[in-house]
Amino acid sequence: MSDRADEHSTASQEARASERSVERRRGGPGRDRFSLRDPANPVSRKAIAMWLLEGLFWSVVLAVGSYMLARWIDGDRWSWLPAWVLDNIWWLPGVIVVLLIPGLFIEPFWRYAVHRWEFSEDVVYARSGWISREWVFVPVSRIQTVDKAQGWIERMLGLATVEIRTASHAGSSTIKGLDYAVAAELAEGLARRAEELRDDAT
Repeated sequence: MSDRADEHSTASQEARASERSVERRRGGPGRDRFSLRDPANPVSRKAIAMWLLEGLFWSVVLAVGSYMLARWIDGDRWSWLPAWVLDNIWWLPGVIVVLLIPGLFIEPFWRYAVHRWEFSEDVVYARSGWISREWVFVPVSRIQTVDKAQGWIERMLGLATVEIRTASHAGSSTIKGLDYAVAAELAEGLARRAEELRDDAT
């Protein structure tokens, strides 16, 4: 009877040790509950307009740049270019515009569907991206600074970006497209909770 009890105790200890080993590899207990799921909060719907205006700005820059390049090439008749390129160089701005227009209207809605955030259980969880996606987990205890930032388009739309920085660049995160009031509340809450955790640690 004693031998069976000892064997059961040894097996339980080995199982617990195995679980702790798995948790360390995952980054700590509870980490897997945050993995590859939708964070709870979407960004503001006004972020669609922000990304649309940003895309429009860069599309105009590329279109004007391609027009100027075509004009330069056509005027100087670069000898090292094939003749068929020189004869059809004015297709370049048109092709650029045709390629940009679908992305200009698809990208803002796609980004809005992807970008989400959550502040839960002393962890900030954010998902961002467009063609590729990035999931970021930031433990609040590691946060060093929290800032709000506004570009001119964000100011115009009443939006803000929350920038979360840790000692490691890889552990930092940026949450774009938040309503200004939401960004202010999140930044204040993160700073306050990070200070509380540092006080508890000391």
